[in-house]
Amino acid sequence: MKSSVTRLDRFISQRSAFKQADTRLLIAQKRILLDGQVANSIQQQVTQFTHVLLDGQCLQHKQALYLMLHKPKGVVCATQDHQHPTVLDLLEHPHKDQLHIVGRLDLNTTGLVLLTNDGTWSRTISLPQTGLAKTYEVTLAQPVTAEYVEVFRQGIYFAYEGITTQPAELEIDSAHTARLTLTEGKYHQVKRMFGHFQNEVLALHRASVGALTLAGLAVGHSRELTEAELRTLALQTGAVHSGR
Repeated sequence: MKSSVTRLDRFISQRSAFKQADTRLLIAQKRILLDGQVANSIQQQVTQFTHVLLDGQCLQHKQALYLMLHKPKGVVCATQDHQHPTVLDLLEHPHKDQLHIVGRLDLNTTGLVLLTNDGTWSRTISLPQTGLAKTYEVTLAQPVTAEYVEVFRQGIYFAYEGITTQPAELEIDSAHTARLTLTEGKYHQVKRMFGHFQNEVLALHRASVGALTLAGLAVGHSRELTEAELRTLALQTGAVHSGR
């Protein structure tokens, strides 16, 4: 989902009876407010979440939304599906139709899913260059050995894409369970990494994304991210959220 940015004079011409050339006079007369502040330039940027008033009339007021969901097994990360319930079906939010999914999980993978209507934020969160850590709890068919830890740290070659995965941190919890922390999200990456050892993933759960965890959030439930959580993510990734 792309987050649109428009110059103020173009926005005014698109959303009112005034022409683009009229905007300078409107600004001089202090008739335009952007997020409660008097506009000062025709080149000011208007995003999809900028609150715009002209002569007291609201031309745009759309709230930026940032949510987390504790995804159950058997729910698909999609906005529509004819066979399975979707993550949007689980939400009880009045504007859930505006949301898109940030970092999808497979049908039978459980855990933390982010949703937003802010395209710029979601793209930044998803970029491998940000190095945002995502931790998964993995249950495996065969025992996990210390050899896995070193191989995952070095990276595993994926022949189909012709790439080697970024260094990953593997912590062995028990003979058949481990915690894997990645900073990227290749197609079926966790299953393919363990597949390097011919070890089948029986269960997969995303426990955290950056500093975000599912603490206190029941399976199938969702909530909006707090301002503190958004600030922390911004520090970790450089992702700028558009405010409330």
